[in-house]
Amino acid sequence: MLKRVFSKVAVAVTFGALAVSAQATNITGAGASFPYPIYAKWAASYHTETGKQVNYQSIGSGGGQQQIIAKTVDFGASDDPMKSDALAENNLLQFPAIIGGTVPVVNVEGVAPGQLRLSGEVLADIFLAKITKWDDEAIKALNPDLTLPSASIIVVHRSDGSGTTFGWTNYLSKVSGDWKEQVGEGKAVKWPTGQGGKGNEGVAAYVRQLKNSIGYVEYAYAKQNNLSWTQLQNKDGQFVQPSQASFAAAAANADWTSAPGMGVILTNETGAESWPVTSASFILVHKVQDKPENGKAVLDFFNWAFENGAQQAEELDYVALPKEVTDQIKASWAAEIKAADGTAIWK
Repeated sequence: MLKRVFSKVAVAVTFGALAVSAQATNITGAGASFPYPIYAKWAASYHTETGKQVNYQSIGSGGGQQQIIAKTVDFGASDDPMKSDALAENNLLQFPAIIGGTVPVVNVEGVAPGQLRLSGEVLADIFLAKITKWDDEAIKALNPDLTLPSASIIVVHRSDGSGTTFGWTNYLSKVSGDWKEQVGEGKAVKWPTGQGGKGNEGVAAYVRQLKNSIGYVEYAYAKQNNLSWTQLQNKDGQFVQPSQASFAAAAANADWTSAPGMGVILTNETGAESWPVTSASFILVHKVQDKPENGKAVLDFFNWAFENGAQQAEELDYVALPKEVTDQIKASWAAEIKAADGTAIWK
């Protein structure tokens, strides 16, 4: 288990910053904070094994999309899958890299991790500011054995363009007609209430500091920051805990060929064990590589992660992609990613 807390200081860290051999091609990426803990773990191990360096900046999915389009990085990362027209316009290939879960986190005195129960409708009403006190009857009805304070709820959300926010608001739009009508979904929305933190790191820090607050972060951030996550009622009406097993259950029936760039949305999936706010995180690379050695180095890194990174993903409560999915991904690399002269860079 990765023990250290990821702070704002860490989000621009260079993994494997030791000297590398002259033959090594160092690569840069930027984007989603959702997969940052596992990319950090993979990159450190990759450097130890190969001497190659991966520099990844956790700047949010919107920033990752912008930077890969501008060609200022070798790969972009986004939890909000790009649509087919945007992929075509920018001649980008998109593929999933990891699966994880977003969890509500709270700072309420006396409430332990996994103890509080929430439904999607109640969660939406909290973020709509329709429920404003922790001892509201709707929350108490779900938690008859808990003593909740008569305190105002402080909502914390993302301030940056965020794929985590896309998944969160996509879920709330599926479970609440009021949310869908009044706010909707997207990497950035007009929040009815609350204050913003930058990145999963910023939201985790605010919730940790502010009593009676609630926010949403990727599960690894909740565990690393000792935050109290909640149970959620899923589409089958079951209250479930976030875990690798419940994330895997939500992804079990995913049809990765059903969306452009394998951009499958995994929120509010059926299944008694499914976690309701599960999502994949995606990588974006240019189909025509101006620097083919860098493009090949990106594919080498993710190939290494697919082949060797499952155990590390499990330690951080992510879900590695099944081999049949990574085989599809590698086939797309061979078919679609070319050097400027048209030669394939992955064979």
